[in-house]
Amino acid sequence: MGRCAVFQGDDSSYLAFQKALHRIRPLGGVSSDFLRYYFEYLHVTGGFSEFVTGSTIKHLPQQQLKRLPVRVPSPNEQRRIVAALEEQLSRLDVARGTLQVTIRRIDRYLQATLHRMTATYPSAQLREVLASGLTNGRSVPTRAGGFPVLRLTALAETYADVTQYKEGDWEEDDARPFLVQQGDFLIARGNGSISLVGRGSLVRDTSFSVAYPDTVIRARPDVRKVLPEYLRIIWSSLAVRRQIESKARTTAGIHKVNQKILAAVEFPLPDLAAQRDVCDQWSKIEQQSRHLARTVAVSERRSAMLRRSLLSEAFAGRLVPQDPADEPAAALLARIRAERDAAGVPKSRGRSARRATARRESGPEAPPPPRLDTLPLTAATQPTLDLEIPS
Repeated sequence: MGRCAVFQGDDSSYLAFQKALHRIRPLGGVSSDFLRYYFEYLHVTGGFSEFVTGSTIKHLPQQQLKRLPVRVPSPNEQRRIVAALEEQLSRLDVARGTLQVTIRRIDRYLQATLHRMTATYPSAQLREVLASGLTNGRSVPTRAGGFPVLRLTALAETYADVTQYKEGDWEEDDARPFLVQQGDFLIARGNGSISLVGRGSLVRDTSFSVAYPDTVIRARPDVRKVLPEYLRIIWSSLAVRRQIESKARTTAGIHKVNQKILAAVEFPLPDLAAQRDVCDQWSKIEQQSRHLARTVAVSERRSAMLRRSLLSEAFAGRLVPQDPADEPAAALLARIRAERDAAGVPKSRGRSARRATARRESGPEAPPPPRLDTLPLTAATQPTLDLEIPS
């Protein structure tokens, strides 16, 4: 649905959706903490989906946000909900922080181990260990039934996934100079993330013919000098990453490298026998680290599911007990509306005559998005409060 973040400051709740930031300042009787958790609940359960606009990039305009109904319980119940969520979610936050520390420790362990295994060997530049020069791929439009060309997503962290391809607007004869072979090392020319530019993936699967695109630079190792598997391993080292990231250029927010930058990258290069030893040892270490990473990933998914479950229970009225002595929700809503009227909060501005004319000329107006009646708080009859967003 798009990136969304909710947070609190002073007496307001803030909703950041993509690049837009909305400040929502509730009137008396509605807690900004309560709103913050309510917005997070809508985000994780897809409650904003009926109110966002745009097809490729999703937006949540202010006018749409104002139409979002908010289920409002009594102030006492709001406090109970917030207190229960803070107690439970704080534990999840601590656990999630521990998982993130674990991931960083795994990465540091791998980098330290690789450095220890290779630091004593002399260095060589990438250009010195290639069977042929670095080669850029070709930009190919999409055409159903055309010859396959890899997507940039095919460059996984270790091995290239040749099943990640599109059908290109060319024939096999045109694609022949760009066909990948077993042992080819494919390097990403650009990426929006500095940590992904220059990422390399080794081609192992050549069960069918596929070409590489212009977003990729192909390096074909000379197996008399460097084992393709060793090149894959050493390319992930911290020393190589530092060289790539320090020399990458930025254009329109995209980090890029070229053949000249990549050809000059240096790395330790032992003889072939020592390279085989490194590969054998690294295979066992990598297997263990992957097992740990999978365990951490499963724990993170469980944490996210538990957080979503807690928020869903809270705003379904099942996380905290009900108290008959609480102020009725209808009375609270009437008091809030009276306070809003007394404060002179302006109503939403009507549509301008020019916009209304344009609407009539463009055709019938689309029906409004449905209200979130499927997201009750305490009961199906719980009153709703329209949002008021300060200008």
